[in-house]
Amino acid sequence: MSANGGRLALKDGLRVASVGLRARPLRAALSALGIAIGTAAIVGVLGLSSSSQAGLIAEINRLGTNMLTVEPGQSLTGGPAKLPREAPARITLLDNVELVAHTALIEQAKVYRSSMIPVGNTGGLQVRAASLNLPSVLNTGIARGDWLNKGTAGVPVAVLGSVAAQQVGIDRVYADQRIWLGGQWFNVAGILQPSPLEPDIDDSALIGYPAAQKYLGYVSMVRGEQKAGPPSLIYVRTATGHEAAVQSLLAQTANPEAPYEVAVSQPSDVLTARAAAAGAFDSLFLGLGVVALIVGAVGVANIMIISVLERRSEIGLRRALGATKRQIRTQFLAESILLAVIGGVAGVLAGAAATAVYANSKGWAVVIPVEAWSGGIASAILIGALAGLLPAVRASRMSPTVALRTV
Repeated sequence: MSANGGRLALKDGLRVASVGLRARPLRAALSALGIAIGTAAIVGVLGLSSSSQAGLIAEINRLGTNMLTVEPGQSLTGGPAKLPREAPARITLLDNVELVAHTALIEQAKVYRSSMIPVGNTGGLQVRAASLNLPSVLNTGIARGDWLNKGTAGVPVAVLGSVAAQQVGIDRVYADQRIWLGGQWFNVAGILQPSPLEPDIDDSALIGYPAAQKYLGYVSMVRGEQKAGPPSLIYVRTATGHEAAVQSLLAQTANPEAPYEVAVSQPSDVLTARAAAAGAFDSLFLGLGVVALIVGAVGVANIMIISVLERRSEIGLRRALGATKRQIRTQFLAESILLAVIGGVAGVLAGAAATAVYANSKGWAVVIPVEAWSGGIASAILIGALAGLLPAVRASRMSPTVALRTV
């Protein structure tokens, strides 16, 4: 201890402050718990929000923002419109269009695990005809098996989206693996990975256009000849940076006779909006964290007041041995701050650990903003100082004779 100016040296102050905590470890731990919970909530909320945003941004960068979709809107009478069968070929002629793929929803066809399942138990699954380059345009990988090719596109063979495979209970592909599709058996060639840009693909069983024409009757008449029916959704990959220019031309190119019946969108906008909204509920959970910190502050203040009453003999003895009011005040204030900091550090570690575990389970990068952990520690120090101020002042004002007499 240094008597210089009535101040305790930092090392001595921390040692003296830790004595009271080490003498009552269980009480100190319970008092710090509220601070730890509040700090963990703050770090966890900000960390998970930032990690989620980082994951979505990484997903957007991987999938690209240069994909546009073209689908039928509504006719002038308010009914559903249709895309012309020639729409994909027309779109490929546009400048800055790199790839075009398309699918056709076959509404009358349903898919089941077996022919014994009741017709009404569709599970929300759909059947779509698909162009052979669909996975490359969507940047969707093959989880199991193979994608359609020129040979399998014309025979009863299907590829399942990730959700559709789960719904029908298929998690691997082997010879003679079959599903009941459109009233007949189709072999399963493969299972797709999830498709973030087009979630409807996840819920679908995908077949080739020739198979849809031959086995499901999905046809349209072209100059008196039966051809596969028109697409219901077209996917367009543009040259990066030219999305807006291509988007402005897609409707009139896809359907020159009725461009107002065509809807054009950019699927990556949905992911971008999700990334922007990832922290929408942060304020609610941060508020709960603040409430926990306040509860912790009350607990620290309460324990410090009790500590002053219980340690009157110590205070009186130290005052009798020459300790100044400032040294007594510093001791109890440092003890309160140290207690809060311990809780704050424990909360930061717990919040960071929770963020890391959850982010890793989702495949996100672990991101813990500097303001999360630094703000948590700073809040703990502030709360400790405020909670310990009154007990410290009360202890410093205690007369040594009164303190020793009330023991």
